[in-house]
Amino acid sequence: MTPSQPSSSDAISEHATADDRHLSAYTYDLPEEAIAQEPVSPRDSSRLLALTSPTEHQHRIFRDLPTLLRPDDLLVMNNTRVIPARIYGRKPSGAEVEVLLIEEQQRNQWLALVKPGRRLKPGADIEFPNPDDSEVPITAKVLSTDAETSGRVLQFSPPDGGDVWNVLPRLGQVPLPPYVTNTTIDAERYQTVYGEQLGAIAAPTAGLHFTPELLQTLQAMGVNHTFITLHVGVGTFRPVEREDITAHEMHSEWIDVPQQTVDQIRQTQEQGGRIIAVGTTAVRALEGAAQGHELTAMRGKTNLFIYPGYRWQVVDGLITNFHLPKSSLLMLVSALIGRQRLLQLYEEAIAHHYRFYSFGDAMIVLPEAVLSDARGQGVSSGVT
Repeated sequence: MTPSQPSSSDAISEHATADDRHLSAYTYDLPEEAIAQEPVSPRDSSRLLALTSPTEHQHRIFRDLPTLLRPDDLLVMNNTRVIPARIYGRKPSGAEVEVLLIEEQQRNQWLALVKPGRRLKPGADIEFPNPDDSEVPITAKVLSTDAETSGRVLQFSPPDGGDVWNVLPRLGQVPLPPYVTNTTIDAERYQTVYGEQLGAIAAPTAGLHFTPELLQTLQAMGVNHTFITLHVGVGTFRPVEREDITAHEMHSEWIDVPQQTVDQIRQTQEQGGRIIAVGTTAVRALEGAAQGHELTAMRGKTNLFIYPGYRWQVVDGLITNFHLPKSSLLMLVSALIGRQRLLQLYEEAIAHHYRFYSFGDAMIVLPEAVLSDARGQGVSSGVT
């Protein structure tokens, strides 16, 4: 067994079938009313579908989490924070332009998705209202196009040589997912209670269910938590479009797996605890940092694509929300418990009126429910 994601040339492993590599196999019918438009309050009152074995599951409430975890388990959370990345401007002709900032490449230079984008070729200018001076706009010039994202690289020129970061909180809006079309929530509700590292364009939504009180309860019973950072970008929600999913290429996203987190994982493993990832972004950060056959601290980019046949190296269990059909996130969870079981659970969740997607309910895959042959040989973690 190899500690890496399967490739199109790999033999299909025991827990993956030929159908698992077809995009059309990752679909299900979801009633529109099942798409949550607003989160529940308090956060931990959302429902929780708990997978307790390869064949059994329970319908619980998220605040029941302490009864499902064990002392010495370690929750790994993504502490990214969503930035007000959606801004609106105009071309010199007066035509409106919508810009979604994806990532800063260097000072005042951003990769962005632009609508409408076809007519904004290199050299085109965009003007944005200046929240500090109504008479002096903020300008941006299109430097180039980006083939990987179909986006544009924009060079901003704030007045007086300022920095876009300084005006962004007053200029931009926190971008909500496109399927959230009728909500009145405050933007802060689309942040986790522990998010602090600015840089994401979407929330790591599995973490939205945690409250400070729940974290304190878990800590008191010996369930610790630690952090990675993955700034959620287009790689997380970019649709898979190739029928042969092995031909899909993930857009790279920036991660930080600090040495302190690596040390805590090693200590947890030595004590017999389990590593529970909170969200698919935490999964990709941890597994991405382990692709060199050893779990190491990492600051850089990962484009790891996980689908059935993948051999898990670090993660033992997962807390996650319900995901869109044909998405890479659906494939990632399928690699943990099997595609057919996951789709059957989704059908049951729909029948039981679970709420889906970013503001919806959650699922926990306990280590006892993970496919037995999905484990890799493991990475070197200092455990003997």
